[in-house]
Amino acid sequence: MIVVPLYDMIILPDANILLTSEQIKRFSSDSGVALNEKIILIVAKSEDDIVSLSQDGFYPIGISASVADINHKGYVNLRMEYRVNIENIIFKDGKIDDLVISRRNDIDDLPLEREREKLSELKKEMLKFSSGYEFADAARVMIEQLDTLTSAVCLVSYFLNITSEEKYSLLAEDSKMKRASLIEKFLYEFMEVGRITNEALTSQQQEYQQRYKEAAIKKQIEYLQKELDEMHPENVTDIQKFKQRIENSGMNETARVEAEKVLNRLRQDGKESPESGMLYDYLDFVTTLSWKKESVERINLSDARKILDEEHYGLKAVKDRIIQQIAVMNLKNQQSGSILLFVGAPGCGKTSIGKSIAKALGRKYVRVSLGGMHDEADIRGHRRTYIGAMPGRIMDGIHKSGVTNPVMVLDEVDKLSSSYNGSPSSALLEVLDPEQNNTFTDHYMNVPYDLSDVLFVCTANTLDTIPEPLLDRMEIIQFQGYTPIEKFRIAKDHLLPKSMESMGIDSDKISVSDSVLNLIISDYTMEAGVRELRKCIDNMCRSLAVKIEENNDLKKIDVDDDMIRDILDIRPIRHDKILPYPKAGVVTGLAWTRSGGDILYIETTFMSGKGEVIITGQLGDVMKESARIAISLVKKIFPIESEKLHGKDLHIHVPLGSVPKDGPSAGITLTLALSSLITDKIIDPHIAMTGEVALRGAVMPIGGLAEKLMAAQRAGVTKVLIPEENLYDLKDVADDVKNKINIITISTVEDALRAVGIIKGNFY
Repeated sequence: MIVVPLYDMIILPDANILLTSEQIKRFSSDSGVALNEKIILIVAKSEDDIVSLSQDGFYPIGISASVADINHKGYVNLRMEYRVNIENIIFKDGKIDDLVISRRNDIDDLPLEREREKLSELKKEMLKFSSGYEFADAARVMIEQLDTLTSAVCLVSYFLNITSEEKYSLLAEDSKMKRASLIEKFLYEFMEVGRITNEALTSQQQEYQQRYKEAAIKKQIEYLQKELDEMHPENVTDIQKFKQRIENSGMNETARVEAEKVLNRLRQDGKESPESGMLYDYLDFVTTLSWKKESVERINLSDARKILDEEHYGLKAVKDRIIQQIAVMNLKNQQSGSILLFVGAPGCGKTSIGKSIAKALGRKYVRVSLGGMHDEADIRGHRRTYIGAMPGRIMDGIHKSGVTNPVMVLDEVDKLSSSYNGSPSSALLEVLDPEQNNTFTDHYMNVPYDLSDVLFVCTANTLDTIPEPLLDRMEIIQFQGYTPIEKFRIAKDHLLPKSMESMGIDSDKISVSDSVLNLIISDYTMEAGVRELRKCIDNMCRSLAVKIEENNDLKKIDVDDDMIRDILDIRPIRHDKILPYPKAGVVTGLAWTRSGGDILYIETTFMSGKGEVIITGQLGDVMKESARIAISLVKKIFPIESEKLHGKDLHIHVPLGSVPKDGPSAGITLTLALSSLITDKIIDPHIAMTGEVALRGAVMPIGGLAEKLMAAQRAGVTKVLIPEENLYDLKDVADDVKNKINIITISTVEDALRAVGIIKGNFY
């Protein structure tokens, strides 16, 4: 007999199945099959077992069948007869060579009448089920020819959603009653699933048809409404205007959905609704906001550099950074935002250069003042549930600019404060983070907006009050104070012409000599920037405007030094100068202030007392600690000379006691002042110094070096001691300052003592 393995099929006694001739020839040594030829069907556990042909790959029960018919299309109709037990399978040359089987009888516990009743009910359900399909006529013929329950389940074997193990369980069941119950269960489940699926598809088709119909009607209405609007443009409603704006705005999907939702509310509630005004304002804001990316235009680097140089003198680091930004944009051929932080004294041009940057980049300019801001809503906006809700200052600036990539100057970022309304500096974390601001969400808008193309320029006078997480997100660019030479060029080339123009004075009416400008700079200003200088020049031009108006016959006014003193009518500023009478225990130091650099003197003395240390001059905790470290260092370095201090009070004073002073840069000055005091050696007042000291005797770096050196040069200092680690910072110092001062780097207190002449050689 021929043995044919099968997988995932239902094979049961008294049923027919169709196989192809190829399926049978594959496992037969004969060239074909004949009518009434016996075939044993065995069931494989997996599809791979049909190929591998192993003893464990087949279930222990099969079925005996005979060939009932062979048609011309190559199909073989097998009539299954009885079940068999597979005792043993013998393989040879990769094929089944022999098979040991025995007949397996059914338990005949299903009466014939009962089986016919079940079959009749099942055929009715199958006919009813198949009537809803296109193949109903063909299915009816096949169903009416069914004569057993087993033939019914074999007919739909391929369509049943059951596993191969469940299909084999029908063959393995000995009881005809239980087998019939399983057959009914599988068939009724199959028909129920099919019925539900058919109903779902029908419902879905009806829903699709309804949508298509609705969409077609809406398009017709839109077309007719458009025709009416063109005929009568004066009758276009706000709803139609907003709808058109939403379609043309280019906003992202989230924003479009939100805008359409608000528009539907406005349409449904009508103008009489209490919320109509709020809804109208929201739609007016988001639909007039720029959403589309700006086109990229190539910017000529030479032209950009020329614009920056025309409007601002100096500021090389800032200008180089902007030129780099333009070069990157040209190479990438796309817009590029950034977050820059300009730090420096007032009047250095931090805010005003923002306009020049925008002009050089060909972008719009927006300025947002953050000074004194204490409400988080000023940054993120108010939620629309509040009365009088408004967008935040950031989105309001973007809206006013009308573009997605303006240059936005956030002024005075170091002067933010906090309150019970939240912390604006924390709200700025998202705005100034390149990884997050492409989805910035304003509370008023409640939809994400891309800020990645915005060039943010923040300004601050100091870094001390800026939170560390916010500072970490910004690129810091220091604005050094202007030297007298730079101030002169700014005054002559920028401030004086602008002031004359604003006062209406023609250039041929007055003549201001260079000495006058230098006099104003040296005697009437002591700032790092040029704000006070501008005020003095404006004051001079206003006074000259009065003279010109009162004397019509006056041809030209020549302003000299005496005239400028009368015009300004204020006492010249007293600058600290080098002490004319040097004294042991007094040393020249350098300090940094918010208005630039300055020199100060550390004065020390001792007197009879109880060994106390007196520190005066409104010094902060840091400077007091520096003083204590200096005392310990001096006692260690000069143990014999320090005997003078036993039983005596030591007094340390920093003049101008009304001015609070603090900072980690006076350590070396205090140490040298005490060393000069106990060794009774005078340090030349033309030598100034700056640097913090450690208890181990190392001199550590400081900040504000450029401002301190300018103050030293202005006061007449000829030699300055600076920490060795600050050597790199000298690149930020103007050449005319470095050329007039002998700058010496020190790394230890010993280096400083040797540089001022207190010691020679090593003292360790």
